[in-house]
Amino acid sequence: MTVKEKSAYVKGLIEGLELDDDKKETKAISAILEWMDSISSSFSNLEEDVDDICEQLSIIDEDLCDVEKEVFGSDKCDDCSCCDCDDDDDFYEVKCPSCGKTSCFDEDTLCDGQINCPGCGEVLEFDLSDIDGCDCDCDCNPECHCDDDCECGCHCGEE
Repeated sequence: MTVKEKSAYVKGLIEGLELDDDKKETKAISAILEWMDSISSSFSNLEEDVDDICEQLSIIDEDLCDVEKEVFGSDKCDDCSCCDCDDDDDFYEVKCPSCGKTSCFDEDTLCDGQINCPGCGEVLEFDLSDIDGCDCDCDCNPECHCDDDCECGCHCGEE
């Protein structure tokens, strides 16, 4: 329930009490309800403003990444999650289930197993155990070029 909805709910509860409008207590409660409604409207407006700012910040972040690519002459920016994954096969798109933001991460980041979403801070976890790297029954991952040897000795995690 949003702050605005909670405010309306409390207002409805108090109106349901059918208090005498001439009593001082009723006037005080009415003033508190008006104040609460004003605050809830302010919160609602702030939430909308924050959403707008986040959207604009995301656009600026993407533009800054493009500028970094031009200035530094690199096909990828090291710490930028806004890169187009199509431009570089070493980046993979990940969509956050919480905020819906699509970000790009490199292989090493995925191999780490988790990272915080750049959009909302939610922890994104990656389970690469389903990727089978060789003909044996090991749990190694050929896409993750870690230095670890496969349990069966096949070294399929190496390039």
